Amino acid sequence: MNPSTAIPEDRPIMDFETAQAFDVWLDRNGSTSPGIHIRIAKKDSGILSITYAEALEIALCHGWIDGVRNRFDEKCFLQRFTPRGPRSIWSQINKNKVQGLIKAKLMRPAGLAAVKRAKENGQWDKAYAPVSQIQVPPDLAAALKKNKKARTFFETLKGRSRYAFLHRLQTAKKEETRTKRLALYIAMMERGEAYHQ
Repeated sequence: MNPSTAIPEDRPIMDFETAQAFDVWLDRNGSTSPGIHIRIAKKDSGILSITYAEALEIALCHGWIDGVRNRFDEKCFLQRFTPRGPRSIWSQINKNKVQGLIKAKLMRPAGLAAVKRAKENGQWDKAYAPVSQIQVPPDLAAALKKNKKARTFFETLKGRSRYAFLHRLQTAKKEETRTKRLALYIAMMERGEAYHQ
């Protein structure tokens, strides 16, 4: 995620020196808090702090998820964590992490409930692929085949510019939303527009 420069005021900013401290906090507050921003020290800052990877793992165990990252200062950034919503979209990366946490018997009841809910409502099977693995879906390939100008532009897109279209299409929750997005993206590409240029 790209860090934003505005310091958010919607949730409290908290510091955790260790993963265990965040784990204890979630045990006590995870079912009632709407979310927090964790101030995480950058690697060579000299500040004792939980790492992003540790915080994400603990959050997943408790049924929480990471969100927007914000710049704080030269030594720290803020990472938002909130309870996972019932229709929350899963990434394949987090799905794989959770499967490992389940095998290691580290998941908590709220985390297991989030997985169960995702499996029941179909979000588990719709997990989106990371940048390195995402594929052009058949409906987009067919639409590009019919529109030479859009196809030519799409073929020039690399990295996050290409991923922006593919991810937004893949994460549409309803078929009608996907159909509208597909039409919008073909029109954008026909005009030579991308999300990240």
